[in-house]
Amino acid sequence: MKEGLTGPLVENVAVAVVQELSENNEFIYNAYLLNLRDDIMEGIIISVTGYGKNPQTGEQLKTATLRHSLEVLLPNEAAKIEPMMEEVFAIDNEFWISFWVNDDLFDKKFVFPAGTIDPLNMELIPLLGFKGAILK
Repeated sequence: MKEGLTGPLVENVAVAVVQELSENNEFIYNAYLLNLRDDIMEGIIISVTGYGKNPQTGEQLKTATLRHSLEVLLPNEAAKIEPMMEEVFAIDNEFWISFWVNDDLFDKKFVFPAGTIDPLNMELIPLLGFKGAILK
């Protein structure tokens, strides 16, 4: 039954967690949604949650689920989703994105596995002009 519910394939959409300098010259991290498509994304809903095991204690962890919405994201545009604390990089971080293009509903889950958001492994993300971890 679930097989019949699949929607159109999501392509040219990305989520990035980037390292930026704050006004106090301290590193901060922000998550962004990137529209790398040639069309306009509308009615965007983003659900963000973190889950996994505490690396020191083995205790199961789950963050609160935060929901965000954006009315429109133009082609080759990015929008900040939320700030992120470094402490959550040790667990899986899930971004579930739903959006409309014309009359089609698109839906995709992006998961940064524990430890993959690492400042030592970040690459330049040209659309943002910052180094970060990116999932497409």
